[in-house]
Amino acid sequence: MSWGPLAGIRVVEVAGIGPAPLGCMVLADLGAEVVRVDRASGPGLSLVPYRKDVLARNRRSIAVDLKATGGPDVVRRLAEVADVFVEAFRPGVAERLGIGPDELCGRNPRLVYARMTGWGQDGPLAPRAGHDIDYASVVGAIGAVGEPGRKPVAPLNLVADFGGGSMFLVTGVLAALVEREQSGRGQVVDVAMVDGVSTLLSMLHSHRAAGIWQDARGSNLLDGGAPFYDTYRCADGEYVAVGALERQFFAELVRVLDGAVPGLAEKLPGQHDVEQWPQLRALFEEAFATKTRDDWAALFSDVDACVAPVLGPGEAAGHPHVRARQTLVDVDGVVQPAPAPRFSRTPGAIERSPRLPGEDSRDVLADWGFGTEEIEGLFSDAVVSQSDDPERGVYGGAAR
Repeated sequence: MSWGPLAGIRVVEVAGIGPAPLGCMVLADLGAEVVRVDRASGPGLSLVPYRKDVLARNRRSIAVDLKATGGPDVVRRLAEVADVFVEAFRPGVAERLGIGPDELCGRNPRLVYARMTGWGQDGPLAPRAGHDIDYASVVGAIGAVGEPGRKPVAPLNLVADFGGGSMFLVTGVLAALVEREQSGRGQVVDVAMVDGVSTLLSMLHSHRAAGIWQDARGSNLLDGGAPFYDTYRCADGEYVAVGALERQFFAELVRVLDGAVPGLAEKLPGQHDVEQWPQLRALFEEAFATKTRDDWAALFSDVDACVAPVLGPGEAAGHPHVRARQTLVDVDGVVQPAPAPRFSRTPGAIERSPRLPGEDSRDVLADWGFGTEEIEGLFSDAVVSQSDDPERGVYGGAAR
């Protein structure tokens, strides 16, 4: 069954953790046929039980022992009829396994070979281990997040793993596929999270060049330094987020607050009087502390003041806007994001829940050109396996 704008595109994904799986999930959500090559033995790579691993949805799984004689050849054969190949090994590992870009692109010159790493394929840190917090730290992102005088804050793993990694993986793959239509040739896409995060910081670098950014946490317009772009504690201990940057939104913010706390407006200093920001923040804190988060959400619901309730992940599905757009959906008992972005003619879809490692090995081999006797030989030689144990693998903690 095919769907989405990427219907007809075949992707081979060597199983990894974090950014590569999310990027391949997006490709699969948009209709690409993605086959995930999982480990045939040893610990798996999922942080959670496989059936609940949203990052593994919408593709089939084949379990291959890449260290067995014949294992790499299975992957090479799959890559010969693929459009895209995705791996997240440290530099040099794919080459040692016999599935590096020279080998695969030599067999299939149209192949887009995407390499997902934290540090990139070269540079002094290329062979070193790391995680999101490390990549985002060395380019200045983590150092800019947090309150004045407090330690830097890790913004989950959204910045380097998924922002600088997954989204640039998708962008790179799609760009290479578009270029292939002109040249007829694939190419290697070096996706480094450290590069992607640096790109995400483009506006910050613009602000620094213009002299309107200070390298001190919580002292700038968009890092919580401005009282009109921050979060505030409410009477029930919950929070609201205020993003009233523009003059008209600030005016509406003040109007609603003054209606709830009469006389507040006349006490407020000017919006951009930086020296008076501490006073402005104190008045806002006092005002927001008079009502609960949901009371404020109701007061601001029909007002363009850029104020929103700060919801926990478990509350998000119940928000009226999220519910109306079906931004979060329940699939087989797992609440998860619907495919994004949305298309008018060729929408994405969730057609397959996460599979067990190797659950589809026989079908994948048959569908991708392997003969019946050949398939049986691969199973008898333990090169390929098919799992029926739902929790065979657990996360092994491998750094990428």
